[in-house]
Amino acid sequence: MEAILHAISEPWAIRALIVSGLIGLMYGVLGSFVVLRNMSLIGDALSHSILPGVFFAFIIVGYSSIGFFVGSVIAGLATALLITMIQQYIKTKSDAAIGIVFTVMFSIGVIGISWLNNEQGVHLDLKDFLVGNVMGISDDEIILTFLVTIYTIGSVLLFYRYLFITTFQPVIAKTMGISTQVIHYFLMLMLSFAIVAGLKTVGVILVVALLITPSSTALLLSSRLKRVVLISAVLGVLSTTLGLLFAILFDTPPGPAMVIISAIFFLFAALFSPEKGLVSRFIRKRNQRIKIQREDILRHVIKFKQDQTVSNNDLSEALSIPVSSIKKRIQSLKNDGLLIKSEETKLTARGRLEAESLVRAHRLWESYQVTSMGLTEGQIHEEADWIEHLLTEEILDEVDARLGFPKTDPHGSPIPEKSSKKGTLLTQRPNARVKVIKDQINNDIESELWELGIMPNSYVIVKKITDRGVVLKYQQSTIEVDAEIAKKVIVKK
Repeated sequence: MEAILHAISEPWAIRALIVSGLIGLMYGVLGSFVVLRNMSLIGDALSHSILPGVFFAFIIVGYSSIGFFVGSVIAGLATALLITMIQQYIKTKSDAAIGIVFTVMFSIGVIGISWLNNEQGVHLDLKDFLVGNVMGISDDEIILTFLVTIYTIGSVLLFYRYLFITTFQPVIAKTMGISTQVIHYFLMLMLSFAIVAGLKTVGVILVVALLITPSSTALLLSSRLKRVVLISAVLGVLSTTLGLLFAILFDTPPGPAMVIISAIFFLFAALFSPEKGLVSRFIRKRNQRIKIQREDILRHVIKFKQDQTVSNNDLSEALSIPVSSIKKRIQSLKNDGLLIKSEETKLTARGRLEAESLVRAHRLWESYQVTSMGLTEGQIHEEADWIEHLLTEEILDEVDARLGFPKTDPHGSPIPEKSSKKGTLLTQRPNARVKVIKDQINNDIESELWELGIMPNSYVIVKKITDRGVVLKYQQSTIEVDAEIAKKVIVKK
């Protein structure tokens, strides 16, 4: 720690920290759009294609940070133009066009800088441009990086809505009169500025890593663009500054150290992200497997009469679950008050309700497969066995209503009624005064009723039921409900 504090108190270290933080911030913000628009390969191409700009700038104006910046930006824009021309006029695939142009440009730059060093007696170290030399950053380069960072972040804030819609909905953007091509080339211009600004920090080889890795990490942590941009910016700053400190402490090149730190952040996100992390997904799959095993036990036990019991070995054999897992699941079901376990297993009253709900889901889905999907009785059992664990109450209510509240499944087995059954269908109440309940099977049905002027919990009289629909008397009006809607509307006497 003392060594680090001593080192960063030096002027060169302060300059390096400032420019590293600015580069990390700028790359984090810009990289989010680069990754989402699948422009990572273009970013790599631009980073490699700026070397000819350095070469020609030195030939024209000598060793000048401004000269290198202008020359590199021109080289980057020329690269983008060449790629577009090859794609459009020579009909070459986009990735091939990018590969051809950037390798040629990179080769020209390497040959040019090597020639300057060999023939002209000029010390223009190629390694500084390939892997960066943030330790040797000058005050002029700090000012240049600061201005480019302000320009980039300001542009993103000013044109955020245009960047957002052209990234996610380019077709809608065109219908709104927004030129997706202009936004694309504007982003290419910002990308060229950013890459040139980071040339001395991480070099042309590693610059794309700092554009892509923090943004990819942020996308693992959030799916909202504003949060992604913010998280990516924070991770970019942490990657560059911590990488620099790591390089100072262990005397390693700063650019590669920054990339390694950003990769470590990505690895942690890939493992522990709440939604997309490997560990989180493993835990969810494990919990889902346990849930299915518990529900399978309940559904198997309910097949027995009240005075019958079932042993662990019976459950293990019937469900193909190891006895050790059966014991654990039964203990958890007992702790939850769903099973009574002494020598053998029995359901509690609450457990029987849970089991009946599972049986209802299984048999309703079997009925739906036969009625609406055209499957035969021999094809339906295995899929229903699996999908019964995924069906929500809302989906089951809609399936039940669509099938007309069937009493038996295709095998003739009774379908248990829902313990809090809402009512019956509107089409099943001819010539009756009924109450249209508030909570229908889905929001679409509630919206249709609202558009017809029928309010929740209101009373209507069913006047006539035809193939076209149902005629109702509501207050002083006569309303006709379409048949497809009417057979899904739930009412009570």
